Amino acid sequence: MTLSTLRAMADGGMYDQLGGGFHRYSVDGQWRVPHFEKMLYDQAQLAVSYLEAFQITKDGGYADIARETLDYVAQKLTHNEGGFYTAEDAESVPDASKPQEKEEGAFYTWTKEEISAILGHTDAEIFYFHFGVEELGNALHDPMNVFYGKNILYRARTVKETADTFSMTPDNITSIIDSSMRKLVQEREKRFHPHLDDKIITAWNGLMISAFSKGYTVIRHEEYLKSAVNAVRFIMNYLYDSSTGKLFRHYRDGEAGNAGGLQDYAFLIQGLLDLYEASFDVSYIDNANTLTQRQIELFWDSTGGGFYDTTDEDSSLILRSKEFYDSAEPTGNSISALNLLRLSYFTNNSEWRDMAVKTIEALGVHIADNPEAMVQLLVAYQWSLGVPQEIIIAGNRGTADTQGFIDEVQSRFLPHKVVIFTDGSEIQKRLAHFLPIINNMNPSGGKVTAYICENFSCQLPITDIEILRHTLDKM
Repeated sequence: MTLSTLRAMADGGMYDQLGGGFHRYSVDGQWRVPHFEKMLYDQAQLAVSYLEAFQITKDGGYADIARETLDYVAQKLTHNEGGFYTAEDAESVPDASKPQEKEEGAFYTWTKEEISAILGHTDAEIFYFHFGVEELGNALHDPMNVFYGKNILYRARTVKETADTFSMTPDNITSIIDSSMRKLVQEREKRFHPHLDDKIITAWNGLMISAFSKGYTVIRHEEYLKSAVNAVRFIMNYLYDSSTGKLFRHYRDGEAGNAGGLQDYAFLIQGLLDLYEASFDVSYIDNANTLTQRQIELFWDSTGGGFYDTTDEDSSLILRSKEFYDSAEPTGNSISALNLLRLSYFTNNSEWRDMAVKTIEALGVHIADNPEAMVQLLVAYQWSLGVPQEIIIAGNRGTADTQGFIDEVQSRFLPHKVVIFTDGSEIQKRLAHFLPIINNMNPSGGKVTAYICENFSCQLPITDIEILRHTLDKM
């Protein structure tokens, strides 16, 4: 996904300008004719994309979109014990006198008259210009005549263009726009809200755990780490059977149901790995390790390589499929290949590295025909070709110097890395069971120390943050 695409999505009708979070596209793909449903897996994957765009560009606008998206999920799609709900629906009631009649986008669209009544004439004119509001509505394509006279807010002009048009300073325009948006949000809250789909799906929660974990590492908002931790706790309490080591697919109203499929294991394992690199709590590596072993037992194709989407425990299945196209969600195989590669470095497990390669080979035969439909598998393939860096930070947890080293590493877009933290504690020493070399990685001269390695062949230890910064800049 290109930076220009991310910018267009944030400015266009797919993004909820007032409340944060992303709508679905319509089938014709027009920017301002979105399907207004807000799906959890969209929020998760797009938040990660915007966080990575911020790491690459240092453009705070990308961080703002990621932050608003994560805040939306935290406020609107989170169970009180921590799991994440599936979606908010597209339709809602526009007229209180007709509660049985719902319309697509009724919660999100506006007439010019509504905006003027809330903002007053002068501010409304500025708002119209900036957000592309039109008398007859601004939908680009409306074959069902649903959006006549209604406006989907999108950033039609930049702040500078708006300021120039109204002979005002950009700061004044920004102040007016921000004030106007707050007023519209307050008014919108009085409307009938879209229905909340309050199922909690393990796979999609795994994606969201990754998003909140990365949100914490990049933006450093403590609440994001708490959201990820609480979601893992929820899944392990309600969607994991400790007696069998198996996951359930979904939870609602106190009941978990359906056996977990490949995506549920793969996406959750990815979330656990990302949460380890956010919190450096080794228990998440332990959980990822245990679930990976169970996933292999349940789904691995020992003959052809790769993972089946379902287990062989359902006798009614005629054929066990292997999905290989990454679509709205990546396939379980694509994520599993990357998980195995990452875990092989955390656990020094060459067998899992080989399984990752076999997975890529088993499904990679389709890449030449349709590479754009297998982008996540290509990410895993690229990972397998290189020699990822292991970055081990040894220091005292919670000190400013240690956090400074961690921030230097995590502020950068370094997709082919494994980050390990050690403070010499008994809990941290659990990783040394897999990686004995960690026993020798201690703070040098009592200072926080970074060890940058390839296949655990390490450069000289770094205790100066400027040297660390310079070294990372060359990676």
